Amino acid sequence: MKIQISKITELKENISTAILFEKTSDFPSELLDEKEEKYFQEKTEKNQEVVIFKYPYLNFFYKIKDEKIRIIGFEKARKAGAELFKILKQENVGSMQLINSCEENLTLPFLEGLLLACYSFSKYKTEKEDFNLAHVFVLDKNINKQQLKELQILRDAVFFARNLVNEPLSTLTATKLAEEIQSAGDKAGFSVEIFGKQKIKVLKMGGLLAVNKGSIDPPTFSILEWNPKNPVNKKPVILVGKGVVYDTGGLSLKPTANSMDYMKSDMGGAAAVAATIYAVAKAKIPVHVIGLVPATDNRPDGNAYTPGDIITMFDGTTVEIKNTDAEGRLLLADALSYAKKYNPELVIDIATLTGSAVLITSDSGIAAMSNNKNFLNLLKKSGEEVYERLIELPLWEEFSESLKSSVADFNNLGVREGQTSIAGKFLEHFTDYPWIHLDIAGPAFIHDDKGYRIKGGTGTGTRLLFNFLKNFDPGNN
Repeated sequence: MKIQISKITELKENISTAILFEKTSDFPSELLDEKEEKYFQEKTEKNQEVVIFKYPYLNFFYKIKDEKIRIIGFEKARKAGAELFKILKQENVGSMQLINSCEENLTLPFLEGLLLACYSFSKYKTEKEDFNLAHVFVLDKNINKQQLKELQILRDAVFFARNLVNEPLSTLTATKLAEEIQSAGDKAGFSVEIFGKQKIKVLKMGGLLAVNKGSIDPPTFSILEWNPKNPVNKKPVILVGKGVVYDTGGLSLKPTANSMDYMKSDMGGAAAVAATIYAVAKAKIPVHVIGLVPATDNRPDGNAYTPGDIITMFDGTTVEIKNTDAEGRLLLADALSYAKKYNPELVIDIATLTGSAVLITSDSGIAAMSNNKNFLNLLKKSGEEVYERLIELPLWEEFSESLKSSVADFNNLGVREGQTSIAGKFLEHFTDYPWIHLDIAGPAFIHDDKGYRIKGGTGTGTRLLFNFLKNFDPGNN
């Protein structure tokens, strides 16, 4: 669904209208006749957040509460925008105008929620969605056309990520994922280099190759790069995304019910990296950023890697395999080692990595670990802004104890307790630069609509990383 957003300078007549307001005295009463205004006054006196009526056009009035915490007010505005979309769809309203009549500028988050709620994945449905919200006119002197354009770019990026996550393995193998990334690069203007299986073998990426052993499809390693003229950073920011396009658990097989059935989402990190760089390039953000996406599926074929195997990683580290379902950290470790060649300013990896992260964050946040407090605090700030919030977990040395092996440098599992931090500690070994690890196992895929987050792939991480890169200043570290 393509929506045109236009900035206007005066109210339009004979069109459905949504109005954000704080006080009834600030409300543009010329929009209402006497009967409508009486109805409106009665509702707002009861302190209702939303007032809706239709005669002859739909009117959606959202009353802004005086929120002490700014980010909560912004998130409520996003959810109100999503609620409006439901009503527009129900009433088959194809165009509308949005007016901000309050001091707090909630137009952008309200619009963001409205736009993100428009998503549907109906590619494989016989009956397609026929509703189309074609045009939104915005009356707000405090926002400009560039902000509206950027919002549309971000919406397209999030939808790109959601589409990738929602595709089944039958149509999104590692090779196809790389092709989709290449197509996005062609559209947005960033470069893409794709390593096939032979190149990955030459590089001796033992983690990626081990996980791929049970697959009938070859692995890929994609390098995405946006390098604009005069970037703010002399050294690149690198984003690493886990690209396990489907995870059976390998020989350490997952249970099918409520676990394996949605494991097409195990490449949510790769989707977020590709979508973020798409948005950064499309919006021409002056930051040099590189994406690394190691990709394969994880299957229990006769040639699959097994518990007890010892593999050699890209950097020469040997790893004893304790569990083939702890595969994501093996892919990421090879990519994190490869990132050293760029002498990066910062590396952020993002992955649906551990089931234990879900127990910590549910689908409401992201588990984060880092060796650099300054960069992590800046990313936390972005998380608050877009409401993809970070929960910081420790990387205590004690978490390394259970990763010791009697036959190799490490094992890939450790113990159950503290598993999310243990996985982070495993990854830390392969870094020698400022680094942040994001575990999005909780919010990457949801099973019911939640406001502007639609059932299925959510695109989590895209808005967070875009906001962080848009405001990136190496001098703040």
